[in-house]
Amino acid sequence: MAPFVEVLAVPTGTPEFETLKQSILDEFWAGVPESLYLPESLIKNPPKDVTAVSRECGLLTPEEIDITENYDAVALAEAIATKKFTAVTVAQAFSKRAIIAHQLTSCLVEWFPEEALARAKELDDYLERTGKTVGPLHGVPLSVKEHMPIAGHYSALGFLDTRHKDDHDCHMVSIFRAAGAVFYVKTNQPQGIMHLESVAPLGRVLNPYNINLSSGGSTGGEAALLAMRGSILGIGTDIGGSIRGPAAFCGIYGFKSTSYYLPQKEFLTGGFAAELNVLCSTGPMCHTLRDMDLFVSTLKAANPHLEDPCLIPIPWTGTTTPLPSPKLKVGILFHDGQIVPQPPIIKALEWAKSQLSGFPDLFEVKEFVPFRTAELMQNIRKAYWPDGGKAVKAHLATTGEPMLPLTQWILKDAESDTDAGTDGVLAMRVARDLYRQAFVAHWNSQDIDVLLCPAFVGPACEHETAFYWNYTAFWNYVDYPGVVFPTPFKAGKKGEEDYKEEYQEVLSQEDKHVRELWQKGDFEGAPVDLQLVGRKYYDNQLFGALEKLKGALQLP
Repeated sequence: MAPFVEVLAVPTGTPEFETLKQSILDEFWAGVPESLYLPESLIKNPPKDVTAVSRECGLLTPEEIDITENYDAVALAEAIATKKFTAVTVAQAFSKRAIIAHQLTSCLVEWFPEEALARAKELDDYLERTGKTVGPLHGVPLSVKEHMPIAGHYSALGFLDTRHKDDHDCHMVSIFRAAGAVFYVKTNQPQGIMHLESVAPLGRVLNPYNINLSSGGSTGGEAALLAMRGSILGIGTDIGGSIRGPAAFCGIYGFKSTSYYLPQKEFLTGGFAAELNVLCSTGPMCHTLRDMDLFVSTLKAANPHLEDPCLIPIPWTGTTTPLPSPKLKVGILFHDGQIVPQPPIIKALEWAKSQLSGFPDLFEVKEFVPFRTAELMQNIRKAYWPDGGKAVKAHLATTGEPMLPLTQWILKDAESDTDAGTDGVLAMRVARDLYRQAFVAHWNSQDIDVLLCPAFVGPACEHETAFYWNYTAFWNYVDYPGVVFPTPFKAGKKGEEDYKEEYQEVLSQEDKHVRELWQKGDFEGAPVDLQLVGRKYYDNQLFGALEKLKGALQLP
């Protein structure tokens, strides 16, 4: 088996489970040629920041470095369409870079370059024969989260007992395949797909900017791969922050749509009990605003609501969406009343406020008052596990898989020997809807169009400390769309930044804990993202607002 960087071991299970896990790892590495192995000396003594290794290791040609580093999906699709690059050359470049990224971050669960190259060859032949592209993603490599079915490949629901090979594409994958996308990898996710850190039996995903930090979860494999430029466009899902958390940790874009706006048919075989009260969303993870727009426009152009009656058929206008007034009303939430974000996040929010205030004809900036966050978090933690955690324990018992520490953490408020039952689930739904009604009245009273806020309590957190989901899960509970986007900031060296005087007041026990984690942690190099949120089903207006904010906030 090839060596790979490991900074903190994943807990072990029963001997039978460890044998099963090893057989899966052996199968993975059997398909990787030794010519693409990184030196063992590098693996054993990696730099803290591994983002430059792919470029400097000598395994990629200058052309492959150019392809993977200097293009977003829009530009790459154009370069392939105009025959600057062949789809085969592009698929080869991203396949190689992805396996390099995996050795440094454990971001993958499957790697299938031969299939990607064969599909790319078909696309090149079609373009040569017809002079036309198959669709807007002709030849663009697309990375896919583990649980989403791709024909002929494995998917799993966050437990090894659910791992199986699929015989057909899920709905979203089929749309992207028809649009010309090339599939070449599947990416790592956490146990139960319900952590804000992607630590799973097959490996702990490391943050490329500081391997002692988490890449986030549950779409953390995608985020790390994108940060390593082993992908330029990936698919995520989000029920508590699973797109926005990892995107923020890794300094990229991530969009969580309003529920039932983008297709998710067959994403989760057998369903997910949490969705009795908190609906999952999906969306892109990428490097530019226009790539997010391309992702959504490609899906909506396929009229997915005609195949999936769950979907709301709202047409997509994206970044061209007109706004209701010349001046955009932007609320800024500096803290949620329960946890004050760590210093780099406050710094970025203050910068954003200053930037927007410099354009008084375009933006009206006002501070947003927090709204009953502690109540929401108590409600949502129970709503995620209406069975008291019994299904999780059953999955683990089937194979002897160990319950990981963050699984224990997320279950603790809901853990019970009995299901909530019909009455319990109904009570959760009534509480949710009453909260949503109260919150929309609060939003209206603040008189804003969009809200700028943190994406997490800090920059990327240290491993096994992704405890507090407040700044992402809030928006899942009320079902508002949100985008996280990169800022020019990164966390400095340990001791360089501290809480300002106006944020010294400790708001809660959780706030105290977050401050303690900041004081003892080393977050050097962690990217700093912020989050922009819009009203429910105002996804188009959210993108219109982002386009307007683009210049002031220096968005790529």
